[in-house]
Amino acid sequence: MSHQTQPHPQRAFVLSGAFNLLMALIHFDVHELNTTEPQRRDITMTERKKLTVSEILANKGKRQYTEVKTQTVDEARICADAGIDIICARGGDLGRGVRSVAPDTFIIMAIPYGDCVNADEAVRKGFELLNTGADAVYACISPDWVAAMSKQGIPVIGHVGFVPQKLTWFGGYRAVGKTAAEALEVYHDTMAFQDAGAFGVELEVVPHQVATEITKRAKNMAVISMGAGSGCDIQYLFACDILGSHRGHYPRHAKTYCDLASEQDRLHTLSVAAMHTFHAEVQSNEFPAANNIIEADPEQLEAFLRGLD
Repeated sequence: MSHQTQPHPQRAFVLSGAFNLLMALIHFDVHELNTTEPQRRDITMTERKKLTVSEILANKGKRQYTEVKTQTVDEARICADAGIDIICARGGDLGRGVRSVAPDTFIIMAIPYGDCVNADEAVRKGFELLNTGADAVYACISPDWVAAMSKQGIPVIGHVGFVPQKLTWFGGYRAVGKTAAEALEVYHDTMAFQDAGAFGVELEVVPHQVATEITKRAKNMAVISMGAGSGCDIQYLFACDILGSHRGHYPRHAKTYCDLASEQDRLHTLSVAAMHTFHAEVQSNEFPAANNIIEADPEQLEAFLRGLD
């Protein structure tokens, strides 16, 4: 549902090597139809320069941006080719891989929850992610620590509303801000991040009317909607939800635009059938056939056989 340090258990099935096989089969089918295989860049948005923090803030209230959480480099490549404005990913090797396939996309990298135990460590982690290629840093930390990062020029994104990393305090997965008192608490939490100098804040599973009013009042900060309606500055979903690539629970605020899980099942069936046929043909001496073997030159073969004697 948000920038969790580990994927939700129900989201364990995400794009993997099966995606590459799917793409290969799609291209194979295109060739079989005697059509021209589309080049990957033919379906992309118009080439553009990478967004900046300044540009995103300047467009507050003028347009909405899209943000997608990616858990694989393949997902990030899809986002970049589709023209998604912002990609979110973990740092480290994944972050470097995401940056390599999306050089012109604004990338947010996350500090894993619990990786920092004080403000100095938060600053150090923030710089590490910027040096990895991040344009901004997500951190589920207190406004005090965000202030320390902001003072060093690190664009930081906080988290309010429902915060999965603190699930036990919410009593489970639920919407936050449905009562006036709780909505005011979300508002004050948001303003605390703005006062700390945060570049943005993720507002998760909050009634859309509440989120809209908070966004209007957070004049110096981008508000990211994760299930908080259309009144925020950025719309944020998980790639695995958009692509339908997992077999777990799809939250109400998400929308699935294709069914890659079924495609993966289809590919698995095709792959098993191919392996089974290979195994059967070996047992029946159908493989290798004449077109799978190399014939020796008769004279050279005769000389080889004499040499054996």
